[in-house]
Amino acid sequence: MKILTGTLSHETSTFSPVPTTLESFSERFGELQPDQIIPAFRGVNIPTSGFIEGAEAHGFELAPTIFAEAHPSGPVPKRDLDRMLRLMKAESPADGVLLELHGSMAAQDIDDGEAYILTAVRDLVGPEVPIVAQLDIHSNVSHRMVELADVLIGRETYPEVDMAARGRECADVMVRIVRDGLRPTMALSPIPMFWGLNQVTAHPPMSEAIERLHRLEAEPGVVAASIATCFPLADAPHVGASVYAVTDNDAASAQRHADALAAWIYRRRADWQQHLPSTREALAKAEMLGRYPAVFADRNDNTGGGSPGDSTGMLRTFLDSGLKDACILYIVDHESALACHRAGPGATVSLQVGGKSTPSQGPPIPVDAVVEAVSRGDFAYNGPMYAGLRGNMGVSARIRVDGVHILLVSVREQPFDTAFSLTLGLDPRKMRYIGLKSAAHFRAGYEEWAGQIQVVSEPGVHSPDAINYERLGRRVYPLGKK
Repeated sequence: MKILTGTLSHETSTFSPVPTTLESFSERFGELQPDQIIPAFRGVNIPTSGFIEGAEAHGFELAPTIFAEAHPSGPVPKRDLDRMLRLMKAESPADGVLLELHGSMAAQDIDDGEAYILTAVRDLVGPEVPIVAQLDIHSNVSHRMVELADVLIGRETYPEVDMAARGRECADVMVRIVRDGLRPTMALSPIPMFWGLNQVTAHPPMSEAIERLHRLEAEPGVVAASIATCFPLADAPHVGASVYAVTDNDAASAQRHADALAAWIYRRRADWQQHLPSTREALAKAEMLGRYPAVFADRNDNTGGGSPGDSTGMLRTFLDSGLKDACILYIVDHESALACHRAGPGATVSLQVGGKSTPSQGPPIPVDAVVEAVSRGDFAYNGPMYAGLRGNMGVSARIRVDGVHILLVSVREQPFDTAFSLTLGLDPRKMRYIGLKSAAHFRAGYEEWAGQIQVVSEPGVHSPDAINYERLGRRVYPLGKK
C-alpha cells in the first residue's frame, strides 16, 4: 500500500499588502527535498507528522512529494502555485493521497486555491484513487473542494494544538478506505456567517459547538465531521463558515447531519461575535481587574492572518501610559533590528519603530532605546503548537524604552510560546504587561499562566473599518445583520 503525501498550505488575505512569493513557501521550515520530509517532521505537531505516525502504525509506505507552507500574506502568484504543483509527481501508481492543505488559499485570479490544488492532484492520480486532506479550522470550504476530495478533516482546536492528531485521523481513514472497503460520502452545509473571535475551543460558547460536533461524530455511520469557522480576510464568493460531514456510503445522512449542526450554529450566530476595545480601554479594565501578567492581544495586526506585524497603536499606548515591566511581542521591523545589530548590546540608539509597511498601520514611533540583546533569530518552539520544531525570526533585537521592552524581528510570526523571547533574555512570565500581535494562537503558550487576557483592536490593514467586501455575492452575518 503506497500513499502519496504533499503539503501546500497558505492562509491568504486578499486585503494584505504583504506579497507572497515562491520563496515564502520555504521561509518557515526551509526548502525540503522529498527524502528530507519524513525525518524533518517525525514526532512533531503538524498534520504531516500525523501522516507519518499513521504510516508507521499501519505499515504502509508514505511517499512524500512536496512540503511548502508560507506565512499568511497576500494572494499567491499563479505561476508559483503551478510550479509547486508540478513537483507533486507520482513515481509509480499510488493507492491514495494524503494532503496537508490550509483551506483558505487564494491565488492571483483563483478564488479557491484548494479546489485548484485538488483538481491538479485528481488529474495526477485519476478518479478512483482516494484523496484525504487535512484542513485548518479557519477554512473557507467550497462545494468544489467536497466534490474533488474523498474526505476532508478539519482541526477541532483553536489554538490549533491537534494538528498531528488530525493528520493521524486522516491516515486512519485512508486505511479504512483502501484496506477495509470504506466508501466515504461527504456533504457540505455552508453557513452565511463570518465567525467572530468567540471561537477559542477551550471556553464557552465555542466549547459547546465542539461538544455537539463530537456527538455528531459518534453517530452510527459517521466517519468524520468538522466545523470550519472560516477565514474572513478574503473577498471571494465562497468565503464563510460551514459544517462538513463524511458518512459510510450514505450521502443523505451526511447532508442531514451537516445541515443540522450548521442550523444550530446559525441560530446562535450572535454568540460567536465579540466587541473589541482599544488597548487604552482594555488597559483601564485590566487595572480594575488587577490580575497580572495582563496580556493584550492585537487581533488586527495578527501576522497569522496576513498582517504586516508593524502597527504602532499598542506600542504608543504602552509608552504614553508610562508602563513598567512591560513588553511588546513582536514588531516586524528589519530596518530597526539591523540598526541594533550595528550598534550592539548596551548602546543607545535613535529609531523609528514600526509603521513602515503601509500608512494604515500607524506612523513609525521615534524612540531613544537601549539595545538589550541581539540575535540572528534562531530558536526551538517549546509548544504545544509546533512542539519539536525549530523556527527563525531573522535579524532580531530586544530594545528597552524606559520600562517597555520591545522585540524587533524580521520575519512575520506570532508568539506561539515564550521560546523566542527567552533567547533574547526576556521572560514574558516576569512582565506585568504583555502586548502581542495575535488573535488566539498565543493562548497555547500563554493562557496557563496569564493573569488575564484582553483581545484588542488597533488601527491596521485588517481593521473592520478598513475592509470592503465587493465579491461575496450574498448577505453574510454580521455584515448587514439580520
